[in-house]
Amino acid sequence: MIRKEELILTSEWDKTFPKSSKTEHSKVTFVNRYGITLAADMYVPLGAEGRLPAIAVSGPFGAVKEQCAGLYAQTLAERGFLTIAFDPSFTGESGGNVRYMASPDINTEDFMAAVDFLVLCGRADPERIGIIGICGLGGMAINAAALDTRIKATLASTMYDMTRVNAKGYFDSADTEEARYQAKAAMCAQRTEDLRNGEYKLAGGVVDPLPDDAPFFVRDYYDYYKTRRGYHPRSLNSNGGWNVTGCESFINQPILQYSNEIRSAVLLIHGEKAHSCYFSRDAYADMIRDSRYTDNKELMIIPDAVHTDLYDGGGKDAIPFGKIESFFTEYLR
Repeated sequence: MIRKEELILTSEWDKTFPKSSKTEHSKVTFVNRYGITLAADMYVPLGAEGRLPAIAVSGPFGAVKEQCAGLYAQTLAERGFLTIAFDPSFTGESGGNVRYMASPDINTEDFMAAVDFLVLCGRADPERIGIIGICGLGGMAINAAALDTRIKATLASTMYDMTRVNAKGYFDSADTEEARYQAKAAMCAQRTEDLRNGEYKLAGGVVDPLPDDAPFFVRDYYDYYKTRRGYHPRSLNSNGGWNVTGCESFINQPILQYSNEIRSAVLLIHGEKAHSCYFSRDAYADMIRDSRYTDNKELMIIPDAVHTDLYDGGGKDAIPFGKIESFFTEYLR
């Protein structure tokens, strides 16, 4: 029997964005295949009737649904979609009794569990379901689309492939057997230390205070996670971060192996000046390579935008919500 954990959910509006008068908001929960209860915010167009096209949203990696996932969800609900923004397993208000862990498998399953919920909730049209993954959850969303045939359309926004960056380092700068060995040895040593201490050591979130010599992408993250723009008390990136061993399994579990077999529609959007843009460019190239399903795949590069501009618009309306709306309207008909 599937049992739900009892979650403590915040009742007040505690998002990093204003509440819309055009949508109805409520809290919902659902259980994934591993028995973990996930917490989500549901947004429904005000006064909507009948079954609606529906979208599940999550990310970025280490963020919570009260940050940009909720912004995407609420904005698309204003445009006629039923949406949910959820916290992945072990984070935010979601369950999982070992906190601040991540898994390529479990985080992919989280999206599929969100689809389960939408199929069965009674307010969504089970034949018109899409998903959105932001940053590190963008790679998980593509992985879910390769596995879940119920998903009709997928958006990956400012995408990270978390398995690639853990196995090869930023910009593939540590793509050697020796570098991976050293990373694994450090993780294993930390496992032993954690067991001796009886607790998991946190890796630390976005660095604070910001060093004078911090690279641009670190400054970019600081400007979002550590300021009023995007800070949230439950966000790992805003605070203590993941466990040091939280991403250990990412080193040898690549997630995009069968992306070129995705038959449903996929849109990738990324900022031209984002340090992470290579993830989307390469993911798109791999997705269409030797594929029979290229007509509904697209890569959209946003001029002058950096990575976090696609979190909240960056003060310059960088998120192409018009394009996103038309994409889901077309493929969730």
